[in-house]
Amino acid sequence: MCRLYGLRSTHTTRVGCELIEAQNSLIRQSLEDMRGLANPHGWGIGYYEEAAVHCQRQVGPAADSEAFRNHARAIRAPALLAHVRRATVGTPKEVNTHPFTAEEGLLAHNGHIDYFDQIRPLMLEAMAPEARESILGETDSEHIFRLLRSQRREHPDWSMRETLQYVIHRIVRWAREIDEEAEIAINTLWIEQGHLAGSRFGRSLWYIERERPHRCEICGERHARPEDDEPYHVVELSSERLTTEDWQEVPRNTVFSVDNDRAFEVESLDVESRF
Repeated sequence: MCRLYGLRSTHTTRVGCELIEAQNSLIRQSLEDMRGLANPHGWGIGYYEEAAVHCQRQVGPAADSEAFRNHARAIRAPALLAHVRRATVGTPKEVNTHPFTAEEGLLAHNGHIDYFDQIRPLMLEAMAPEARESILGETDSEHIFRLLRSQRREHPDWSMRETLQYVIHRIVRWAREIDEEAEIAINTLWIEQGHLAGSRFGRSLWYIERERPHRCEICGERHARPEDDEPYHVVELSSERLTTEDWQEVPRNTVFSVDNDRAFEVESLDVESRF
């Protein structure tokens, strides 16, 4: 039960206001989110730039971390994920802290898989050996990430949305074979080689699209500065609306991606769910 944030833009974009200064910034959500819950068990900020993944993670509340503030203010990137954790599966330690990283991939997860101890062996069996061997922590979230990347390699012709469809469908089927009322919540934000995809399944998720660098209502400045003749587009996603702007709810039970033109594309998950 965590809170997450993601961005995909045509140009490097600053995110300090969204993460620190906004009315409902991620750092505020680490203290108390809209559910009235704290998310104090770790934070991470990861981004993709110039064909490389960069990530900083710490155990402990983002609200108490000067490193979180410094890192959030300094980053300018075209593809980014941030996460504050409320631990459910896996103790609060760095290897269980999001985002999870591997080569050119990043993933942050908000959710829960009932009966994970019973489902975990099935997930491991469905992975390539190198994916199994790369798991460092105990979370259902990291297992989702490794299974996604394993399937991506096995089926390179699949889109990221198709890979998410397949993995979520399998997890739901495994859980419902154990208990038809099993709770499965898989909200993900996934970056692979700079492309962004994700899912909304069982938790809240919002997004906003902008066709030009807007003047931020918090700091009064523009967060990106493309050349005058360059088209600009950005998609931001968050577990909760961060500002008073016109954020839209991501439809329930969907997978989505930001395509090469940075347009936000959504399709229904072919999974029956009570969420």
